Amino acid sequence: MAVIHQTTLSPTKLELLAPWLPAQPWYAGDGTTPDLSKSGGFRLDDPEGEVGMEFMVATDSSGAEPIHYHVPFTYRGAPLPGADHALIGTLEHGVLGKRWVYDGTHDPVLVAQLFALLTGETEAHAQSVNDALDPTVHARLTGTGHGTVPGPAAVTPAPAATDVLVRSTRPLLLRVHRVLTPGGTDGGATQGHISATWTGPAGEQTRGVFLTVHEASD
Repeated sequence: MAVIHQTTLSPTKLELLAPWLPAQPWYAGDGTTPDLSKSGGFRLDDPEGEVGMEFMVATDSSGAEPIHYHVPFTYRGAPLPGADHALIGTLEHGVLGKRWVYDGTHDPVLVAQLFALLTGETEAHAQSVNDALDPTVHARLTGTGHGTVPGPAAVTPAPAATDVLVRSTRPLLLRVHRVLTPGGTDGGATQGHISATWTGPAGEQTRGVFLTVHEASD
């Protein structure tokens, strides 16, 4: 399991997100500067131990009602070739030094491990605790013999989501839900889903769908 260092980040992840979020096509705010706090999420491990992966729930409390955003991050020790468009920013890690922070929907390592989570080949890890799994993350994909995916074949914005096309034994669309809403924990009429929990405004644990899987045309 990846080591979670208790150290400083400059700027912090939320400080990186504040100017980046309003520029995204799925941003649901009213144009004011986001007032962000972390309210949940989980991690995945890179089998090679090089890329950090986090699925953060960032809550914007600047409007009349809080909005919960799902932001998959990857953290790298060097730039990801060809991914300048997906760069959220850079930060200085107190132990690891400079890190390049990406929108993980464009990162082949994250997409491959996300698919492995759906197929049961890997498990979700706790967001802030070393050597701990996160049993609140539920993943399901219909069928068997899906194989692996090398990363995203295409990434396109959708309303309140990002669509990631992958090609396993058949083409599938991983719809990464960006604006989270409570409920719908079975993913609806889809080929699969990932659901998880976050902390609501009153401190309650809320479950919702982070990703759904759909058939795609090749």
